[in-house]
Amino acid sequence: MRKLCLAVVIVVAFAYPLLAPNRFFIHLGIMSLLYVLLGTSWNLLGGYAGQISFGHAAFFGTGAYTSTILLLKLGVSPWPGMLAGGLLAALLSIPVGWLTLRLRGPYFALATLAASEVLRIVVFNWDRLTGGGDGLNILVNLGSLLKFYYIALALACSAVAVVWVITRSRWGLFLSAIKEDEDAAEALGVAATRMKLLALVVSAFFVALGGSFFASYHLYINPDLVFESSISIQMIIVSIVGGLGTVEGPVLGAIIMIPLSEYFRGISPVANLLIYGIFIVLFMTLMPEGLIRGSRRIFQRRAPGRKEDLDAASAS
Repeated sequence: MRKLCLAVVIVVAFAYPLLAPNRFFIHLGIMSLLYVLLGTSWNLLGGYAGQISFGHAAFFGTGAYTSTILLLKLGVSPWPGMLAGGLLAALLSIPVGWLTLRLRGPYFALATLAASEVLRIVVFNWDRLTGGGDGLNILVNLGSLLKFYYIALALACSAVAVVWVITRSRWGLFLSAIKEDEDAAEALGVAATRMKLLALVVSAFFVALGGSFFASYHLYINPDLVFESSISIQMIIVSIVGGLGTVEGPVLGAIIMIPLSEYFRGISPVANLLIYGIFIVLFMTLMPEGLIRGSRRIFQRRAPGRKEDLDAASAS
C-alpha cells in the first residue's frame, strides 16, 4: 500500500505542471517543492535528532548569496553555483554546530537564532560584495517555470531520498536515541555531539541548495529576504504539521501549508498572518503529533474495532 501511494505521488508530481490551469499554480507547485526540500532538511536535525533550530535561514541565505555572487562576479552558472553554496553552508555549519550543539533545549534554539542574525548583519554591512541593504539583482532569465519546477522536484526528491537512507542506517538509530535521552545515549557509547554535527552538516547543505534555487528563481535577494527568521519558522511549521521524525511529514506539511499561506494572503493581505497563525494553533491543539502520526493513531484505534466486529459476526 505504501509503495502504491509513493508511485501515485511521483506520477502526480511529474504530471502536475502539465495539468496546472495557469502559471500561478505552477508557481505554487514550485514553492511547495522548495519547502518540501527545506522542511525535510530541517527535520533531519529537528525531527530525528530533537535539536530545534531557529537559525536555518543562515544556511538558506548562504546558499542564495554564494550562487548569486558567483554568477554576477565570476559568470559561474547558478547550477554549479548551487553546489558551491551547499558546500559553503556545510562548512559554515561546522563551527556553528561546534559552538551551539553542546547546548540543549531553548538555549540551542536561541543560539542558532543568534548565529543567523549575526550572519545577516555581516552580509548587510559587506556592501562591496553583497550589495548591502540594496541586495543583488540577477538580470538574466535563467529558464522557464517548467524548468524551475522540475529542478525543484529533483532537489526535493534528492533530500527525501537521502533522509530516508539516513534514518534507516545506524546513524539514524543514533539520532533517535539522542532525541529520546541524550545522556543515556552517551552512556551507551554514542558520540552525541558528533552525530548531531553530522546531521547539521547534511541539513545545512540541502537548505543551502534551496537558498540557491530561490535566488535563481526570484532573481533578486537582499539580507532581509533570505536571512528572514520566518523562513526558519516555515520549515518548522511544515515539519510539525506533517509530523516530526517522519520522512513523509515535511512532504505532506509543505503540500498543505504553502498553498494555505497563499490562500490566506489572498483573503486578506493585511490579516493573512493572523489567520494563518490561528489555523496553526487550532491544528496543533487538535492533532499535536502531526498528520502522519495522527492518522496512524486513528487507523490503529479503528482497526481493532473492525476485528472485534468481524469476530462477533462470525460467532453469531
